[in-house]
Parts: sequence; structure tokens; C-alpha cells
Amino acid sequence: MNTIADNIKQRLSLREPLQDSLDIVAHLSDTLALKKADTESATDFLKAELSKVKELYPTCTNFERDFPSITFSIATGVGKTRLMGACIAYLYLKKGIRNFFILAPNLTIYDKLIEDFGNPAYHKYVFNGISEFVHNRPVIITGDNYAQQGNLFSDAEIRINIFNIAKFNSDNKGTKKDGVSLAPRIKRLSEYLGQSYWEYLSKLDDLVILMDEAHRYHADASKNAINELKPVLGIELTATPIDEKGNAFKNVVYEYSLAKALADGKYVKNPAIATRKNFDKTNLTDKEIEIIKLEDAISVHEDTKIELEIYARTNEVKLVKPFILVVCKDISHAKEVYNFINSNEFYRGAYKGKALQIDSSTRKEEDVEKQFIALESPDNEIEIVIHVNMLKEGWDVTNLYTIVPLRAANAAVLIEQTIGRGLRLPYEGKRTGVDKVDKLTVIAHENFNAIITEAQNPNSVLNKMSFVEIADEDFQNKTEAVTSKPVLELKLEQEQASINKIQDQPAKQKAQTTLDAKKAIIEAIPTFNSLPEVKKVDDLQKKEVKEKVMVAIEQRLSQGQQSIFKEQILEEAQAIYETLVTEYKNNIIEIPRMDLVQGEARAEFTHFDLDTTGFNYQALEQEIIRVGLKDKQVETIGAKSSGSYGNPIKLIITKILDFSEVDYDDNADLLYHLATQAYEAIKQNMSKPEDVSQAIFQFKQIIADRIFAQMQQHFELHIPEYKEPRVLSFVAIEQWNFSKLINSGYRDYRDIITPTSLVPKYVFRGFEKACHFEYKFDSRTEQDMAYVLENDRNVVKWLRPAPNQFRIYWNNNSKKYEPDFVVETANTIYMLEAKAANEMKDADVLAKKVAAEKYCEYASKYTAKNGGKQWKYLLIPHDVVTRTSSFDFWVGNSATIS
Repeated sequence: MNTIADNIKQRLSLREPLQDSLDIVAHLSDTLALKKADTESATDFLKAELSKVKELYPTCTNFERDFPSITFSIATGVGKTRLMGACIAYLYLKKGIRNFFILAPNLTIYDKLIEDFGNPAYHKYVFNGISEFVHNRPVIITGDNYAQQGNLFSDAEIRINIFNIAKFNSDNKGTKKDGVSLAPRIKRLSEYLGQSYWEYLSKLDDLVILMDEAHRYHADASKNAINELKPVLGIELTATPIDEKGNAFKNVVYEYSLAKALADGKYVKNPAIATRKNFDKTNLTDKEIEIIKLEDAISVHEDTKIELEIYARTNEVKLVKPFILVVCKDISHAKEVYNFINSNEFYRGAYKGKALQIDSSTRKEEDVEKQFIALESPDNEIEIVIHVNMLKEGWDVTNLYTIVPLRAANAAVLIEQTIGRGLRLPYEGKRTGVDKVDKLTVIAHENFNAIITEAQNPNSVLNKMSFVEIADEDFQNKTEAVTSKPVLELKLEQEQASINKIQDQPAKQKAQTTLDAKKAIIEAIPTFNSLPEVKKVDDLQKKEVKEKVMVAIEQRLSQGQQSIFKEQILEEAQAIYETLVTEYKNNIIEIPRMDLVQGEARAEFTHFDLDTTGFNYQALEQEIIRVGLKDKQVETIGAKSSGSYGNPIKLIITKILDFSEVDYDDNADLLYHLATQAYEAIKQNMSKPEDVSQAIFQFKQIIADRIFAQMQQHFELHIPEYKEPRVLSFVAIEQWNFSKLINSGYRDYRDIITPTSLVPKYVFRGFEKACHFEYKFDSRTEQDMAYVLENDRNVVKWLRPAPNQFRIYWNNNSKKYEPDFVVETANTIYMLEAKAANEMKDADVLAKKVAAEKYCEYASKYTAKNGGKQWKYLLIPHDVVTRTSSFDFWVGNSATIS
């Protein structure tokens, strides 16, 4: 157990990804030499250090610098600055390192970092809670004052250099004066130091460099300059570990990607892509589309603004004033949009003076950044920002809630770059549980389908869990990836294969037209599950629904390279629509679509007044006792204190924070309230009030113990409830993707596999009632269950759901529940889960049971209103599952039916 690291995590209230990152720094600081390499053996030294890191973190294959340097890839908004502070505190407290060098990518972050690290009065001061830094505050040396810093450093100081990369590079370049070459400014002799500041830094034997937005420092000029500093360790932080040439970093040791942050649902806004219902751009000009998108953005913006105001009033917190970001094609386009928004044509001039055009034609870059940061102020009247280029680092404000891309944006670029700028949460970096307060909306009418498709792509930033990829040669591949498609999709593929063999061209074209019509219908109908008139799959047969589906099919056929047989395909689709809807229904289980998520879980110490009874502490006399070694005579001498006990209120708070249950950020107001009451009570009860600081110093532990004991009596844990979801009538059956042994990877589901441990390695075939033709199973029990489901006469259809089939979340929304099976009988649809008999009461099993039961409750509520089947959940112990048992037997022996 690393006590120092654990204390820093607790004192700085580090989030889980940052705790994991600090653990890595702690581990590597014990593993690496943390010293400069000898010039003669530098290459061998780096190789040896790299092998140590690679053994622990295989994704780090090259430091990419002349010194050991590691990268933490952490999503925007999670808290990279706080991690830097934690690393500095740990390396100082554990390793005695006193010299640090922080690089900032631009002036805005540079100024912000100086505040974060150098101003204890600032509410975001990174070292709040680190008691060792109260009396030994780190010295901040900046790119503006380093020339004035002299040899006034003591051996006890922690020195943090903060430089803006632009100034760092410029001060590192040589200049000429009157034709004479001058040394770079930072390399010139300092009369204070007796050497250049550059030489002073490069000679330090414990310099650690931290690089904020590290992807900005991989250009040759920056890279070479950083190498010359010869640090003992580099710690790089970035949300995008890709260099200027598009190459992935090779020194990543940890990643908490945007996709992971979104999946966790803790530290960033929930991004949503929005389009106008039934939006059809077919007969619209680009200008008309832009006007519609701007108008819709205003509608979302005004709705969000009201929700934020209600939230601020209800919870008595700061008012957050949202703004819209409009991304334009170029400067002339931005000017055109700016003039339109400021005209009477746009909402009758309601937004005159409330729009700001930010680009190189309007302001210098540094002024632009400062203007943008000012947008967080509730007094700022700007509600719409019009911009050309994607936002740079340092522009990560918390009140960006609506984004309108008006240029032709690639969906992946839009998601990866535009959305990333607006993910920061305004209330202490945490989700509030109020949907519209936690949501970032992107208006993307003409790109809507492309973006939704991209979000489902396993390679998308919203789906892919990691930027880090280990080369194929690092693995010995013995398996291959295969896809198990839903039955109807596979039937269409088989039909296509048969058509390809037809020799007679007219007959072949007729068959192809029919198949194309089937494909168009099957592709279209799942998207109509949100229509108010579609309450179940049978409602797709309604005349008005069929008409809308046909319109959608025609629109899709008109996009891209049009088929010369478009009219024939549409005519065939009209003719076979009802038959195909029936076939679609027969090959799926009607699973209501819903996102089942929990509200926020809260653990808190509620506000209360301290019971100060017995807070009667008197300062103890301070004496020196002297005993003679020979005559044993004892005498006392009065000791006089210097009085430097520190702030007594902060002293009490520091001791309370030693209790791991107390988080400073969540309880700062309460801690100050209680510590102040304790201070006033002790002072009031003292015979010599001027000695209150001494008394508190002497009894600080007892005082903290008594306060914490009372806090425990006011501790409340709020268990999260599931939110009632919006329920849609049905959802398409998702395909399975899994691995298969290259040789002999398929087996018949009826086969007995021995040993049973081999069951998960095979793909099983031969199903006729299932919604897929192929499945894999995690255990023999699951294979036997599939055998029974396939052969039981009471089972109409069954499904082994793919991971993305359900959106049922549990464990404070940090995990997604995936049931083992879904089974349809004549009157009921069952969700099945099999568990080892001795695990039926496990906490995780019961938590998933609650989630599944809640899904069945909402599904049944919906189907009861709309003529569907009831949903029930079955938790089945493994020891009742045999190939000779029946489904009804399982129902009778399940732990729950709900």
C-alpha cells in the first residue's frame, strides 16, 4: 500500500482515471533510475529504461525523446491539470524531487497554469489539501520572470517553472544586433545566477518536465529544445496522442479515451446529435438549410437556457449562461452568417449585439482566446459565437451547449474535434443528473444519418475504447473474427448469392430488383420505430406508415449514384411491402427500445452546527526538562514559542482530511463551517484567548476526531433510482461479432464438448428458432440452455443478445447489463440469466437483477398499453439446467419472475 499516493488521491479528490495514472507514476518512479544518462552510455541507458517500462506497460514502445518520457492520454474535461499537481506532490514527497518544468501550449493555458499552481487563494489551486505545501509553498518561475530569479533558491524549496511553448521557443532562438549574433535570451549569462538560466536548468539532477497538451511538442524545434534540458523524466498529457504528422504516440502508458469517458457517464457532458423531425433537404438550398439549422439551434439554446436557470434557482448554485458555437466554412462565410444573425431577418433582431465573430480577420489570436474565456461570465451578453477554425487548446469553456456546423463536415471529424470542445461540465466537473444541464447538442440535419452511423462504428471515437494499438506482430494469431448476422439479413445474402449464379439476364435482373426492394424495406423499417403511430411491428402495416417508408426508400435511392432501375425497385417495394413486414416480424423478437439508466448516486455529509460541548482546551505550558547526567538533578526551563502555528482553522481541516471518507471538494463549505465553530468555541472558553492557536496545535487530533464523529452522524447515502425511459416499439436485432478458431472452429449445437472448458472457444451452428444462425457460449450451462430452447415446443423464438442489443445500465451507470437469453413464448417474453447456484445472492448478481426487472417493468407497461406481450425476468441456478429439463421447469425453479 502506497500511503503517500493514497493521501494525495484523497486530498486532491482525484477521479478514478487520475488515481490510476498517479499509481502508474508511483510505480514507475520506483522502477526507473530517475537520473541523467552519461553521455557515453546514453543510448544503452535509454534502452534499459525503456525495457523496464515496456515490461509493465507494453503500449510504450519508444520514449520518442532523449530521456524517459511517458504519455497519459486522458479525455478533455477529466482533469489533466490536477493530475500534474498530484504528480508533482508525489515526486516531491516520495522521491525528494524539487525541480519541475511545465510547458503550456498557448498564452491562455500559460496564464491559467500560473493561477492553478501559484495562487493559493484561487478556487482551483491544485495543491489545496496538501499540508506539506502550506508552509513550504512551491516557488513559481515563469517565462516572464526567470531572468530576475537569482541564486536565492534554498535547498528546501519546490521550484515549478511554467513556460509558454511559443516564448520557450522564441527565447531559445538566437538574434542579431548591429550584425552581431547574440545568444538566445534564455541562454545568455545571468548576473544573478553566474550562468545562463538554460544552463542552470539543464544541470539540475532532478528536473522533471510536464507537458500539457503534449501533441504540441513533437515538432522538431520543440523536441530538440526539450531534449537539451536533459530532464530525468518526462510526463506528457494529452487527449489526442497524435503528432503533427498524424503518427500515434509510442510512449502511451495509460489511456482514458473520450469513448470511455462517455461510457462511464461521470466526467463529461452527454453529447447528442439533433435533427429536425422528418427533415428533408431534397428541395432546399444550402442557404435555406443553414437558416433552418440556425433557427433550430436557437430553439435548443433557449430551452437549455431556461433549464439552466431553473437548476441554478432550485439548487442555489451559480447561474450558467449557455452559448451557441457556429462553425463556418471560411471567413467570408462567417461574416455573412454574422450579418444575418445581427439583422432584423433573424428573429426580428432579437440577437443583435449578441453574436461574436472570432477568427483571424477580427482579432489577434491572444485577444481571441481571452474574449472566448470571458464567455463563461453570466454578465457577458454574447450568446452566439461564429468561428471558422476548430477550437484550440485553452478554449475549453464549460458553458458551450449547442454546436452548429455549417460547413460540409466529415462525421468523424465533427465528432472527434467539434464535440470535444464542448464536453466540460459547469458544476464542479460533474454530471448533475438533470438531462438538459448535462447535455451537449450538435445540430446536424443534413449529416444526421452519417453521424449516427459513425457513432455505431466500432472504429468511431464514440465507440472505440482506446487510441492505443499494439502491432499485430506482437501477437500470435490463432483465431479470426467472424460475424453472425440476424437471420433475415443472412437470408438476403444467400438470395444474393443465388442471383449471382443466374445466367439468363432478364430473369437475373428481375430477381435482383426484387432483392433490392427487400433490402430497401428491411433497411428502412427499423428507423420508423419512433413514429407515434408505430406501437408494435404490426403497425408498420398501416397505410400511412407504409407511405412514409416508401418516401424514405425513394429518398435513399435518390442519394449518391442512382440506380437506373429505381422506379422498378420502388414499384416492387410497394408490391411486396406487407409480405416482407410479416417476414421481418417472424424473424425478430419485439424488444422495446429504451435507455435504462440510473440517477446520480450521492454520498454526502449534510450541513449541521457543531455541538461544541466540552471544547474546553487550554494551551499547555511549554517547558524544557533538563536532567543532570551525574547528579541526576532535574530542573525546568520555560520554553518560548515563536507562535508560528499556522492558520488554526486550516490546521483543523487538514487533520479532518486524514479521514479517507472526507473529500475536500465536496465538503469544503461544511469543513470551514465546523472548523470555524470549533475555533470560536475553544477561543471563547480559554482563559488566555491569545493562546488559541497554540491550544489548537496541541490538541488538533482530538479536535478533528470529535468533529469527524459528529460528521458521521450526518452522513447520508442516496441510492440511485432508475429513471423512467422513453420507450420505442421495437429495435433491430444486432449482429454478433466474435472470434473463431481458424481450424475446426465450428460445431453443431447438439455436440457434447469435452472438456467443458473448450465450450467458449467454438462457434455453434444448427439453430432454427433463434434470431441468428451462429452463437458462442461462455459455459456448458449456456450451451445446454440453447439446446433446450431450440427443442422445447413452448418456445416460439429465442435470442442470445449481442452486446449492443440492450442499453440497460447498472452500478451507477458504469456497467451495461447483457442478459444471456431472450425467449418468446405464446404469451410472454422472458429475459434469462443463468448463474452458478452459489452465486445467486452475490451483490453484482442482485444489482443486475434489479436492472433487468426494471427493464421488464417498463417494457410490460409499454406493451400492456399497445397490445404486446408481457416481459418477465428469470434468474436460473445452473444446477436446474440439463438437456432433459424443460423451459417450464426453469420458470418454476427460477429465483425470480417479474
